[in-house]
Amino acid sequence: MEEENQSAPAFMYDVVCIDKHGAEKWRECVHNLVTTTGKTDIVDKYFKGSAYSAAWYMGLKSSGTAVIGDTLASHSAWTEVTPYSGNRLAITFGTTSGGSNTSNMVSFSLNTTATIAGAFICSASSGTSGILYSATDFSVARSVASGDTLNVTPTVSVS
Repeated sequence: MEEENQSAPAFMYDVVCIDKHGAEKWRECVHNLVTTTGKTDIVDKYFKGSAYSAAWYMGLKSSGTAVIGDTLASHSAWTEVTPYSGNRLAITFGTTSGGSNTSNMVSFSLNTTATIAGAFICSASSGTSGILYSATDFSVARSVASGDTLNVTPTVSVS
């Protein structure tokens, strides 16, 4: 029997930064890394039937590379950046079809200048006690300014 490299359901992040005048500053579409805790969570929830959380949230990360061993409580190469007010933003998924589901657009209204180098998806709206499922690094760290809007549309797929 031939072995295939099987991955966990993975995300593609479509990211667009709009300035305060409505002009597009930059755009990037990036694939994610699924953490070990994310993969373990899938197996526990789906195959073992453990209780699961239907709530998922998006946060933004500083420069530094995400690695498979990162958790929400421990990701030493990067930190969370919050150039916006409030908690991480909720993700609402649509209808799954053909092994793929595109969520609503998550819109961060930025209120300070910052450097953003990626994004992540987790099961906690704040704090470090949740599942860090996915993290991604942009091709380069990006500058954002107060008044910008960062629109992120995550699509999860199994393929």
